[in-house]
Amino acid sequence: MMRLRFASWLCAFACSFSAGSLLAQDAKPKPALSPSEADSDAAFQGEYSGDITIEGQSVRYGAQIIALGKGHFHGVGYPGGLPGDGFLGGEKLEGDGILMNDQIEFPEVEAMAVVRDGAIIISTTNGEKLGELRHVKRESPTLGAKPPTGAVVLFDGKSADTFENGKLSEDGLLMQGVTSREKFQNATVHLEFLLSYMPEARGQARANSGCYLQGRYEVQILDSFGLSGENNECGGIYGIRAPSVNMCYPPMTWQTYDIDFTAAKFDSSGNKTADARMTVKHNGEVIHKDVAVPKTTTAAPVKEGPEPGPLYLQDHGNPIRFRNIWIVERP
Repeated sequence: MMRLRFASWLCAFACSFSAGSLLAQDAKPKPALSPSEADSDAAFQGEYSGDITIEGQSVRYGAQIIALGKGHFHGVGYPGGLPGDGFLGGEKLEGDGILMNDQIEFPEVEAMAVVRDGAIIISTTNGEKLGELRHVKRESPTLGAKPPTGAVVLFDGKSADTFENGKLSEDGLLMQGVTSREKFQNATVHLEFLLSYMPEARGQARANSGCYLQGRYEVQILDSFGLSGENNECGGIYGIRAPSVNMCYPPMTWQTYDIDFTAAKFDSSGNKTADARMTVKHNGEVIHKDVAVPKTTTAAPVKEGPEPGPLYLQDHGNPIRFRNIWIVERP
């Protein structure tokens, strides 16, 4: 019975904070790109990982806590560990809660989880401690990757002149809504991006952008932290293929795409003879492996054709930041 009760812990946990009531927040907060701009809820949003003892056995668990605005949260539990770090798929444990009396309470309490001092403390309702999940901040293994010899550097923090409509933020980061002057066919692309924190937004309105290969084929950029991982969410080849695992980190965290792209092939008459293909790593994890992309994706600014195309970083109305962008052209 203990195992069954624990399986519902995310549907029934209370997150106790020392920060006091967080309900007094702006009705429509502006998107935040750094913790200093964010509300108090942002401090508790994130990933947690650790071991829980169930019926005498130590079991690895991961959890993601997503801020939804004005003291509302959603929790997702991952048996085996976090996505890309032990979770092998299957049933996740989910629950919603609201901050009340200095803690977030979930209904139908059968197991308790209390967040304090950077950890989720898991215990039975009679106070027996089962373990704890520590707050972790993962970093992509390709973050800061240096361009190899022969790479075309599109952005290194010095100038946005390699992009049409190139624009920099006050802190020297590339802003969304730009198209590279360089055009390419087959290429490996490295891109680092930062999602804005928009807790009260939902779905496609939550830190939306897109990375378009050749201006034709979009790998979606979106705050999909804690979501199921669909073809219109972060890492999805938009409208065509969902990522094999949702590797989206929390907003305000630097993330990476490493994309091996092969252009579509056309004969001398302009007829397509082979689809474009891509392999995509999101935060170092392969989420698409040699996937065929049979057509241009939604809102692509460049029609499909044999000509080389640019890297286009979409402006969907939300502030997104980019850095360390380079391309290695391949035969």
